[in-house]
Amino acid sequence: MAQNQGGGGGFFSSLASSFSNFKNQVNGLLGYEGLEVINPEGGTEDAETEAQRGRWKQEDRDSYWKMMQKYVGADITSMVTLPVLIFEPMTMLQKMAEVSHHPPMSAAHAENEHFVYDITSKVKTKFLGNSLDVYPLGRTRLKLKKDGVILELVPPPTKVNNLIFGRTWVDSPGEMVLTNLTTGDKVVLYFQPCGWFGAGRYEVDGYVYNASEEPKILMTGKWNKSMSYQPCDLEGEPLPGTELKEVWRVAEAPANDKFHLEEKQRAEKRAREAKGQEFSPRWFEITEEVAPTPWGDLEIYQYNGKYSDHRAAVDSTSTFEDVDISTTEFNPWQYGNVAETEQKS
Repeated sequence: MAQNQGGGGGFFSSLASSFSNFKNQVNGLLGYEGLEVINPEGGTEDAETEAQRGRWKQEDRDSYWKMMQKYVGADITSMVTLPVLIFEPMTMLQKMAEVSHHPPMSAAHAENEHFVYDITSKVKTKFLGNSLDVYPLGRTRLKLKKDGVILELVPPPTKVNNLIFGRTWVDSPGEMVLTNLTTGDKVVLYFQPCGWFGAGRYEVDGYVYNASEEPKILMTGKWNKSMSYQPCDLEGEPLPGTELKEVWRVAEAPANDKFHLEEKQRAEKRAREAKGQEFSPRWFEITEEVAPTPWGDLEIYQYNGKYSDHRAAVDSTSTFEDVDISTTEFNPWQYGNVAETEQKS
């Protein structure tokens, strides 16, 4: 049978309920009330061993827990005195996506002859002691230029496990909804929670629905590898004579990327504070629009077009030797070149 768009019945809900039992407290081992350690590759009996693993030494773990326990249950995105373990990016992709730390918020724009892509994004969080729930307050829109179709994406929430005790890992249990605002069609994908010994980890299942909420295409795969699709009937079963076809595969991450956006952000902050100036995005402007999301309202930023002018000026330079590469790289903040600004300060 086809799953409803809420993704809350049958097979999906049974997976979600099993996840609620997949955890173990380390109260007896460490004397810290409410802490939970989850090993994605093992069972509940592994909590004691898993608690001793991770990025931090024992004395650091003890110190972090004493500092953070008062924030349990709170949204910590706007707190400016938190240790680096909460907001430290763990991958280069995360570092390149960050624009503002307090509160974390970003905007992006991309455009070519086929599409226009815009996103405004911030997060709401709930600190749970040894884990962090992250709720994405964002609006992602993609406009296809050929036929004018506008697509809007709502991503699933994220759970960061084992922040202090154990090896930190990320899961995204829940729904991702992609809606065609022009036709009313939508895609509803359910990101399955990780179960005991890694069961269900990374797995994604769902359907493409028409405007009448009838399933037309089933989709399945793993969000860290690939996704496939297959036409289906109104019950959500594969149509006879059809087969799964791969529609997407994860791209290989760039090697030896040396673009240290985090260092640039800190340098810009020092230069800005020395001049007594407020933060001001260089390529985006706040609008009067406020968009509703499942987790709260979102102020919308829009691309101001100035980066296109900047690139056009660079591209019009007569020879490569005339280009000062230090002044042409992308910088999302108000100062054109951070290193140059610091030298003048």
